[in-house]
Amino acid sequence: MKNLFTIAVVFSMVFMASGTLKCTLDLPQVPTEWLDMFKSCIESTRNQIQKEINASMKYLAMAAYFSRDTVNRPGFAKHFFESASEEREHAMKLIEYLLMRGGLNTFNETSLVTNLIKVPLVKKLEWDSGVEALEDALKLEAEVTKSIREVIRECEKDVNDYHLVDYLTGEFLEEQYQGQRELAGKISTLRKMMKTHGTIGEFLYDKTLLE
Repeated sequence: MKNLFTIAVVFSMVFMASGTLKCTLDLPQVPTEWLDMFKSCIESTRNQIQKEINASMKYLAMAAYFSRDTVNRPGFAKHFFESASEEREHAMKLIEYLLMRGGLNTFNETSLVTNLIKVPLVKKLEWDSGVEALEDALKLEAEVTKSIREVIRECEKDVNDYHLVDYLTGEFLEEQYQGQRELAGKISTLRKMMKTHGTIGEFLYDKTLLE
């Protein structure tokens, strides 16, 4: 009985205090002197995050297509699944960078926090050949590279954000250029194999992508 009485008292106190309870907390007052990233540079970086997500979704569409039992190109599927993961990792790195710099901070610019990422609509879901898919991948990488260069240009223009520019140049651009070169080489090799062996060339090349 004593325990029941104690529980009843506790519930009564909670009920009486419920009128003052809140589901959300007021934002704490945090110094803003450390927030030195300019809005134009933040927005450019946010746009790049969306483009990385878009590229990841397109690669997933390619991987799903080549994974079909009616297509059955496991090597191409593996390659494009890995590419999708790389693009998603790029987006995560940029999000982490903005968090480090306060670029996704409500104390900096509330409007920049909402709608960070939108799920893109992938229009193309089928490819006639592995060559076509690799060529689309190379075009996609070239678009992403161009977009990164535009972010760098924007962040150098009026107020040079040295840290972000250096980060994008060293961490992202080199990987982009290497990836583009590899894709160009894959296209060249596959075209030669198909010219020599016909459609069986794509089958043989698919096996090399599994290695």
